[in-house]
Amino acid sequence: MNIPNEIKVKSSDVELQEKVVKIKRVAKVVKGGRRFSFSAIVVVGNGDGIVGYGLGKANEVTDAISKGVDDAKKNLIKVNVLKGTIPHPSWTKFGAAKVLLKPAAPGTGVLAGGAMRAVLESAGVKDVIGKSLGSSNPHNVVKATIKALAEMRTAKSVAEARGVALSKVFNG
Repeated sequence: MNIPNEIKVKSSDVELQEKVVKIKRVAKVVKGGRRFSFSAIVVVGNGDGIVGYGLGKANEVTDAISKGVDDAKKNLIKVNVLKGTIPHPSWTKFGAAKVLLKPAAPGTGVLAGGAMRAVLESAGVKDVIGKSLGSSNPHNVVKATIKALAEMRTAKSVAEARGVALSKVFNG
C-alpha cells in the first residue's frame, strides 16, 4: 500500500498491544473434500501514535494470529495525535471502503465501529467521530483507516512545508 508521508517505525523500539479485528475460516476444495484454514486480521499499536496492521493465514487460529502480529510489526506508521484527537477531518477511500474521520471534543470517546475502532484505539486516538461508508469488508476498512491517519498533518508541519509562520496558517 502506498501511503504518502509514511514514517516507518521499528517494532523493537516500542511496546505494542495487539487487537484481533477478524478471524475467518476459509476452505480450499481438494480432491478429497474441503481443507479448512484460518485467516486473521490483526492491528497492533502502542496507544501513543504508532499503529500497524497485518494479515496472517494458517491451519490453526493461534498460528494465524501470531503471523498477523508479525506482519503488523513490519507495517508500523506514526500518526499525528493532537490532544487525544486528530488534527483535522479526513475522508479516504481504499477499494470500495470509504472512511470519514472527524476530530471530537474531549470526553466524546471513539465513536466508530468494528475495524475502525480497533485501529483508532490502537493508535491512541481518544476522541474521534468515525463513519465507515461503502464496503464493510474489514480488510479494506482497516487499510482505509490507516491511510486516513497517515495522511493527517499538523498545523506546524503545514507551516513548515509552506515556509510561513504558524499564525499565518490559521489566518489564511
